Amino acid sequence: MATARLHDGSIIDVTVLGSADDRAVLLPVGTRILEGPAADEIRAWGADPNAGHTLATALATAGLRVIAADYETHLTDNPMPRTLTAATLAADLLAIADAGGAQRFAYYGYSWLALAGLQLAVRTDRLTALAMGGYPPLGGPYDGMLAVTRVAHRMALNPPEPIGEPTAGDWDSVPFTRTPDQTQQYVTMYESLQDFDERAALAGLTIPRLAFAGEKDTIAYGSQWDNLVVDIAGPLVAHRAELIALGWTVETVPGADHMVAMQTDRVLPILLPWLKANL
Repeated sequence: MATARLHDGSIIDVTVLGSADDRAVLLPVGTRILEGPAADEIRAWGADPNAGHTLATALATAGLRVIAADYETHLTDNPMPRTLTAATLAADLLAIADAGGAQRFAYYGYSWLALAGLQLAVRTDRLTALAMGGYPPLGGPYDGMLAVTRVAHRMALNPPEPIGEPTAGDWDSVPFTRTPDQTQQYVTMYESLQDFDERAALAGLTIPRLAFAGEKDTIAYGSQWDNLVVDIAGPLVAHRAELIALGWTVETVPGADHMVAMQTDRVLPILLPWLKANL
């Protein structure tokens, strides 16, 4: 297994799957199968703990070269509270691509990792295609996510008691276990994006671009989260015509919210044909 050295000096494992041709795809996800308490905690949030494995395997089986690294888990285990900015995030992704032996590569990420892909795309000419799921490239909720991450940091400093039984999608019902450093790094990242000029950035992109989200992707946080609301689907739908005019492929997943639209049975029917057609 290859390794990459990230901007803070920490080392992350990099997995390469599939063919050795130049149709490489970078996925910032883990590929090992999780079981036990770690998997149960992920399921409590309504997510699939083994989605990365399924996604990477499917793309590799389809003939693509997959370069994968579990960047989010790495940040959990090795938080970067003061240095995780949009620029250092992009630098880390390039280091992962280098470790996987890819000079040119496509990128797919979901939610904040989709945002990471956009930051990567505006900072390098090495991308061959960009696919963003669960985060709109235009009208992105930068202010909303900064507010959410600040509340998360506050809760890490003084963890609240969960309200009711754990229920997927109910953020107040799941025990909050993040540390101050783990939450501060995302505050730092979203603070670095407050002056990001989306339209100027998008105007400079000419590679194939895909954006999708669940048609019901509006995240409503509970009282412990100051009743914040982060709208993902709304901006994607509102700016659909403008994005298409700029060269984006735009899709919505019928009936899906943020957690459902990230499941591989929803992602692969959109992502795989698009990658095969554009790489």
